[in-house]
Amino acid sequence: MIGVALLKIIRTAQKNSGSKFLVNKQKERNMATNKAIVIVEKGKVEIRELPLPKLKEGHILVKVNAVGINPTDWKSIHNAQPKTFGSRSGCDFAGEVVEVGPGVTKDIKKGDRSAGMVFGASVHAPDTGAFGEYVATKEHVQLKPPASVTDEEAATLGVSVTTVGQGLYKTLKLPLPTKPVATPFPVLIYGGSTATGIYGIKYAKLSGLTVIATSSPHNFALLRSIGADHVFDYKSPTVGADIRALTDNKLKHAWDCTGYGAAICAAALSDNEEGGKPKYATIIPVKREVFDEGNPVVDGPHFTVGYDAYGVAYPRGGKEHVPDPEEAEFARMFWEITQGLLESGKLIPLKPEVNRLGKGLEGVLLGLDELKNDRVSGTKLVYTL
Repeated sequence: MIGVALLKIIRTAQKNSGSKFLVNKQKERNMATNKAIVIVEKGKVEIRELPLPKLKEGHILVKVNAVGINPTDWKSIHNAQPKTFGSRSGCDFAGEVVEVGPGVTKDIKKGDRSAGMVFGASVHAPDTGAFGEYVATKEHVQLKPPASVTDEEAATLGVSVTTVGQGLYKTLKLPLPTKPVATPFPVLIYGGSTATGIYGIKYAKLSGLTVIATSSPHNFALLRSIGADHVFDYKSPTVGADIRALTDNKLKHAWDCTGYGAAICAAALSDNEEGGKPKYATIIPVKREVFDEGNPVVDGPHFTVGYDAYGVAYPRGGKEHVPDPEEAEFARMFWEITQGLLESGKLIPLKPEVNRLGKGLEGVLLGLDELKNDRVSGTKLVYTL
């Protein structure tokens, strides 16, 4: 039998050892650094060595293996204001979970794969950008990619999944891809060859819809191969009228993935309110005058912002914008649906172009310039770290 005094000594030693382990673990986290792309002034970024992102309530820490580039990334750099100087850039990531923070409710553990979206170039959380070796993300805007999906493919999901959910399903209220319609009806996706447009086509087909898309002619075959039923040249002077003729003036839903197709969508949408007003959604603000002049019966424009899905306040339009809490809840639901679609093989990720001009964070810098100068079409640029 161990004496009472000796037992107390052993237990005290064990307790102190455990405390020291926790303290040392925290010290390791505090001392660990990672390279990341940081906005340093308007139009300029640098690769810097930074502390690991802080792991807040409901967040996970991910070792990044691949990142995807979106228009919002170069725009947030090009239009940067002093309040975002020092913020990390980037939204889309894929990698491996290395730590699970407090308050996480989803089944996530260390070693799991993770892919999703973060709030890049954030004013209030400057260490959350995706373009770095580690990223901290909220649990509800990420998923666990199945084995059939590579990290490079998973890095294309983030902004596109969130934006498709907001535009096609929360705003236009199309039938969810888990509950497809028995009788197809048309939907117009303007900008079908953008990464988000490609995903929009894929989801809309899973919803059982007749998909009409616009793009340059060299992308027609690609869009048809992923499910578009009809593809039109967005530069044609009669494209709007041609789509209206195709749909017999019955098109009620249009989603603009570029923000520059309002006039064409107005001309393509029905000018008849029978069966409900036609509706237009966009990812960039559009003036109502476009519809007043071209098709006044249209319900819109309805402008959605992917960052709203993150559920945090941020500056917009000169004031603090507080998203509707329903945005985060909808995003949670739509990401869970997407998890199931990927696992079942119904949703196939778009094929990215990997490491154009280089890899790593240095490659990301070159990719941002490619996207900014409109040299990307029919794919998404992804870089491995």
